[in-house]
Amino acid sequence: MASFFKANTALDVAKHLALVLGAAALLVLGFFYVYLPVTTHHGETITVPKVTGMNVADLTKYLDERNLAYFVDDSSYSPDIRPFTVLTQDPAPGEKVKEGRKIYLQVAMKRPPVIKMPKLVDGSVKNAQLILQSYDLVVGQIKLVPNLAQNAVLRQFVGGKEIAPGAPVAKGTRIDLEVGDGLGNQEFPVPNLVNMPQDEAVTLLVGQGLQKGEVFEVAAEEGQTAGTVVRQRPVPGPDATIRMGQLVDLWIAK
Repeated sequence: MASFFKANTALDVAKHLALVLGAAALLVLGFFYVYLPVTTHHGETITVPKVTGMNVADLTKYLDERNLAYFVDDSSYSPDIRPFTVLTQDPAPGEKVKEGRKIYLQVAMKRPPVIKMPKLVDGSVKNAQLILQSYDLVVGQIKLVPNLAQNAVLRQFVGGKEIAPGAPVAKGTRIDLEVGDGLGNQEFPVPNLVNMPQDEAVTLLVGQGLQKGEVFEVAAEEGQTAGTVVRQRPVPGPDATIRMGQLVDLWIAK
């Protein structure tokens, strides 16, 4: 045996080198294919269970029994979902993971988060509805009031009280809007357009903040001039009034 370890010749050196390399190879193979699999449970996986819909309070025991853990990394609020209910999970149910893997969760909040009230005034009611939706706020009552700014938001309310842009408001809050009807509230006597040329009548309407409605052509009767107004609606009179922005229909003699 002693003679085997003597390195008197090149053959002896080669034998020793082969022995060292063989031992090193055995150590490497043993480390990767024996030691690591034993210590890390290589190849052993767990199927991720479905935890969405469960309450967070029930998860610790439930996942401990399955050698898993959880971490809440996000939350959101919905008035229709019970607080602390699991909304989403990652990894998804059915995926294969190693023991001890954390499942990342999104959970329903108990109270809605508070945000800054957006500015809706001076914008259109349609734009206001889109903004409220993007802020997770609820469109409440839309009340039309006399104002020439048609479909424009004039004021914004929460619970009957006006709320200013930037004021704190909880998500899910109902926002009521006061919107202009495009007519205004100024009333004045209905102008008399009968016997006026059509172009002059329309100019007068525009000058008084009124709008031309429908135009009907009728056969001219005796004493009527073609192209003039022979009838109008609403009809002028001592007690007839009209508001700015309203329509006036005209009958024109052919």
